[in-house]
Amino acid sequence: MSTYEARLSALREQMAKDGLDGFVVPICDEHMSEYVGDYAQRLAWLTGFGGSAGSAVVLKDKAAIFVDGRYTIQVRDQVDGKLYEYVGTADHSLIDWLGNNAPEGATIGYDAWLHTQDWAKSASAKLQKAGAKLMAVQTNPIDAVWEDQPEPSLAKLDVQPDEFAGKSSADKRADIADWLMDEGLDATVIAALDSVAWAFNIRGQDISNTPVPRGYAIVKKDGSAELFVAPEKLTDDVRVHLGNAVSLRDYAEFETALSEYRGQKVGVDPERSVSAIFEQLENAGATIIKKRDPTILAKAIKNETEINGHKAAQARDGAALTRFLHWFSENALNDQDELSVAAKLAEFRGQSDKLRDLSFRTISGAGPNGALCHYSVNEETNRKIETGTLYLVDSGGQYRDGTTDVTRTMAVGEPTPEMIKRYTQVLQGHIALAKAVFPKGTVGGQLDILARQYLWADGVDYAHGTGHGVGAYLSVHEGPQRIAAFGGFGEPLVAGMICSNEPGYYKTDAFGIRIENLILVEKREINGAEQDMLGFETLTYAPLDRRLIDVAMLSDAQRQWVDDYHTKVLEIVGPQIEGAALNWLKEQCKAL
Repeated sequence: MSTYEARLSALREQMAKDGLDGFVVPICDEHMSEYVGDYAQRLAWLTGFGGSAGSAVVLKDKAAIFVDGRYTIQVRDQVDGKLYEYVGTADHSLIDWLGNNAPEGATIGYDAWLHTQDWAKSASAKLQKAGAKLMAVQTNPIDAVWEDQPEPSLAKLDVQPDEFAGKSSADKRADIADWLMDEGLDATVIAALDSVAWAFNIRGQDISNTPVPRGYAIVKKDGSAELFVAPEKLTDDVRVHLGNAVSLRDYAEFETALSEYRGQKVGVDPERSVSAIFEQLENAGATIIKKRDPTILAKAIKNETEINGHKAAQARDGAALTRFLHWFSENALNDQDELSVAAKLAEFRGQSDKLRDLSFRTISGAGPNGALCHYSVNEETNRKIETGTLYLVDSGGQYRDGTTDVTRTMAVGEPTPEMIKRYTQVLQGHIALAKAVFPKGTVGGQLDILARQYLWADGVDYAHGTGHGVGAYLSVHEGPQRIAAFGGFGEPLVAGMICSNEPGYYKTDAFGIRIENLILVEKREINGAEQDMLGFETLTYAPLDRRLIDVAMLSDAQRQWVDDYHTKVLEIVGPQIEGAALNWLKEQCKAL
């Protein structure tokens, strides 16, 4: 099965054996993760799509792949249009497509370990109206035909010391126990991998670039807990760290362990727990109370130790990025391409003995590839760095004390007036969000327009959110906060949350622009204020490309922001670099 056509054919043959007329294929694992282990890359194996969000439906005589606006171009480059219809989720949901395309009497299969219960109920209702039905499969048919499917990782767990976590695992579990008592619950299921890692102060290597272990947890109202991980992953240090209050059980026992909660009230997060967990608890006779995972908000609001660690990591990372930007300014046209430049940036980051991993696969986009906002370079798409173009690099590092995520856009040679105009508009939006002051209770969606206003005024926009949460040596994309108007306005911003600030502009087949820094929500003291106010502190420090800034377009306040920002860059990064790189940085940080 060396071709995607052969794989699709094999899946259809397996579907027929299983009595299915269709099957739904998401990018997901048993923990509703955004980034998944190699064993769970079923959509990529089946279709060739390499994005981090998407899904497909395969029927007997047709198939479709569903992506959001970030991947509109990428999906056409990677997935054969003769095999799959391209569907944008902004126009048609997968469930609606199923309702319109599933034949009457059809049985559509889904893996209950890869979908939420709410999704399954909605899909079932839609199919019922069409005279079809949804059925959970016992074995995923892709797993049945994927002959060289990788095994789940057995990498050892690692302890995240309290000196970086800022709070012990025992104290975190005590907080969860207090929450359970307040809610009248006996136990809660923690299924999200970063939640498990945070609650138990453990880390892992089971997903590329995200230091989480593959596991489940059940925390009880007395503060004790059961942690489900493959026994091969445990070390003596981890066992000692977890202590006697945590019962260690095999990952494979989790499904049957749920049946032990008969007659108990169990909290389950409907957004972060798969349908199979609900089904198992229901069949066991447990009373399920739908509640958000109690670690979600606590994890998002960083404590003082985590904030200080983040700042140290950002400063360290900013120095590595600055060395790279200096190198790029001198070497971009010396037979460089997207892969070689991304490797060079990784080399600069790797000079720090504190780097544990990258925080995601570097987005290295030259010229028109930069217009693919979540572009992932490979040998087939790799482009040379050419004069007269823009180069966009979105990258980050995983350090024991913090997770970084930063985007810079650089001119290669002489930029065009259009490039300068769009970059300056993106910069104006970035500044507007960075300077925002807002009352307690404000949600990210209310601030999103600040970053888009200068682009909107010119009739253009970008098809992604403006900001996402970031973990503390955890996931580079962390909820519940976000700065985006898509899908509702979202979670109130709280002091201690960390978000990205990343407006952009993308011109198809031409260039892409994005400016991204991480920002910390902090309290603002305002004389005469009649309510509690919040604002942002910028955490990321690396120079902007001044060749792309039209100073005449900036207001005095915006120009001052850039000058102040560059002063701080020189203050934070300058002492960490020397020689030609330092001289270059001083030139970049001169007042506009």
